[in-house]
Amino acid sequence: MVGILNTVINLLTAAGIGAGAAFLIYRGGRRSVTRRAVAALSGVVLGAASLWGVIAVEKLETTARGVVVSIAASALIFIAANKLFDLTPDRWSVFTTLMGGGGAFLVYAMLWGNRAIDDPVLRTAAATLIGAAAGYLLGTVDGKRARLAIGTGAGAALGALAASGMRRVILIFEREEGPLELWPVLPNLDYGVLIGLTLAGAALGLLSRLVRRRRTALVRPVILWASVGFFIGAWCLPTLGTGTKAEALAAAIVTGAGFGAVLGLKPIPDAQHRGRIEVASRAYIFLLPALGFIAATLIVPTLRTLFLSFHDTHGREFVGGINYRDIFTSSNIFDAAGWPGIFTSRLFIAGAALVLIGLLAAVLAGRRSGYLMSLSPGTAGAAGLGVFLVATAAFAALRGTVFNNLWWVFTVTIIATAAGLAIAVLADRAKWESLAKSLIFMPMAISFVGAGVIWRFMYLARDVSKPQTGVLNTLWVGIGNLSLSRGPGFFLTVIVILAAAALLVRLAVRAWRADERTVGVGAAVCALPLIWFAFALWRGIGGFEVRDNGDVVASTIQFVQRSPFNNVWLMLVLIWIQTGFTMVIFSAAIKAVPADLLEAAEVDGASESQTFWRVVIPQIAPTIGVVVTTLIVLVMKVFDIVKVMTNGNFDTQVIANEMWQRAFTELNFGLGSALAVVLFAAVLPILYLNIRRMQKAAA
Repeated sequence: MVGILNTVINLLTAAGIGAGAAFLIYRGGRRSVTRRAVAALSGVVLGAASLWGVIAVEKLETTARGVVVSIAASALIFIAANKLFDLTPDRWSVFTTLMGGGGAFLVYAMLWGNRAIDDPVLRTAAATLIGAAAGYLLGTVDGKRARLAIGTGAGAALGALAASGMRRVILIFEREEGPLELWPVLPNLDYGVLIGLTLAGAALGLLSRLVRRRRTALVRPVILWASVGFFIGAWCLPTLGTGTKAEALAAAIVTGAGFGAVLGLKPIPDAQHRGRIEVASRAYIFLLPALGFIAATLIVPTLRTLFLSFHDTHGREFVGGINYRDIFTSSNIFDAAGWPGIFTSRLFIAGAALVLIGLLAAVLAGRRSGYLMSLSPGTAGAAGLGVFLVATAAFAALRGTVFNNLWWVFTVTIIATAAGLAIAVLADRAKWESLAKSLIFMPMAISFVGAGVIWRFMYLARDVSKPQTGVLNTLWVGIGNLSLSRGPGFFLTVIVILAAAALLVRLAVRAWRADERTVGVGAAVCALPLIWFAFALWRGIGGFEVRDNGDVVASTIQFVQRSPFNNVWLMLVLIWIQTGFTMVIFSAAIKAVPADLLEAAEVDGASESQTFWRVVIPQIAPTIGVVVTTLIVLVMKVFDIVKVMTNGNFDTQVIANEMWQRAFTELNFGLGSALAVVLFAAVLPILYLNIRRMQKAAA
């Protein structure tokens, strides 16, 4: 039977792919007999290829089966829900019967799926019958007392049925220091807390009734909120797994009886009310799946994580803020002991010098124009580069997971944004613009795991006695060999490098004379590394070292292993991926700048540089803000690249990977949850600012 079902699913998958392709080809242009034949042939070929791929590749078959089953199940549930609420106006008892049986089935299916009960098939079938019977009676019986008895009795029966089959422990992990029990069920009730929460819930129900000023009976909202309070006190707060079967029975029976009483106290609606239920149900049918998915995958896990962050390793005993204290007192997570080294770093000295030069140039320019300070792209760029170097020096001296994460956010966000903006400007209106942008955007199609694997091979350093296979170390060793050779290739390379530097210097001089100061400064800055490289190549640079006996051997760079700047090489992977994203966004924003503004700037005599900095940048400033906040959120929770390339070793740990290791490797759920909360709290303000900016833009 299973084999037949799999075959049917495979055939449906192949037929759907082939039919979809044929339809798109046929509707993609002018209809003709030839196009119809091409569409049919393409559909058959693609369908046959899909069927072969699904059958030949086991994982592909599993994936296709999951997709087909998910789509079919979603469609059936949607259709069934609509048909179910179509019964409300004329067949109320059938509707309540199906609702009662379906609701009981879903509750027990969740208990079954979480392996919380024994004999799940029998208990789920019995619960479905009890729920259906109660639903039928509540849909036909009018008496208030009889309805209350039916609802209370059915709820208590369902609770007793569930509690009687509950297990004490579901999962047991065998470890060297002893077994670890997870996902316990039986609650250890604290009756003082239980009574307090029940009374608090009843008070909340009374308050909601008074605030809403409805004329309905007072007892129903009081019982509803009291049942909610009792449920929280019985199943959410107490220590689970250490209670008795009697406590589980009491907790489940009272909970079921409370919610059953709420249903029993609701009278049978009249025909007009049933019509309103049918109309209003459409909104819930569309919203509930999405809201349920969000609640199950986001809200409930978030609250559960917050709850576990205040508990011990196994999530059983309340320990307060100890886990958060451990985060900021552990030298592996937060280590600021090396802060004096910031001020002796070469990066700090160079950065501070650039900042002073940029500010001094701005002050001098301001005196000529009558201002205290006049920032231009050149002076601001020099100062900004200096700030970047100073920040890099600080992050290199401050160690630990938290500072590594901040270093990632700072470096990746700035470089990816600047690189994407620069490429978008340079490629704008170029001859091969589309091709260039496509190549730069291509890394976005690669997963973070795939990119990590690719760059891990790029950074690979083999033993010096073997040929290098890593691209960067191969180049490094090749430069070393070239530097030592002093042959024709060496002199040719030096001449080419100096010629390129001379061209850049000539460009800088011409740009300065044409009052294109930004272009001139940029060309001069680009020429300096070329001049330095030619000089270093002459003196000796690259992948070699001279030993004591005079032998010259290859020398590789440990890109991934050498701390602290191995973090920068890991960041380069994410920059490589995200630059294409920022380029596309900025390119679209630049093309959307009104042409009238650009023409007006040109008429006023503004140069290309002035037009860009004074007109284009202010126009795309909101886009820059959105890109920056998006990158911050993405980088803050970076995980895959570090996991694949170093797994947090060599001083490259980040918060997400630290959380994974603590929670799922060391099984320290308390500390792992606290790290997750810290990560969530760090991302939340950025999300808020982004949402507010989008709301203001929409308004």
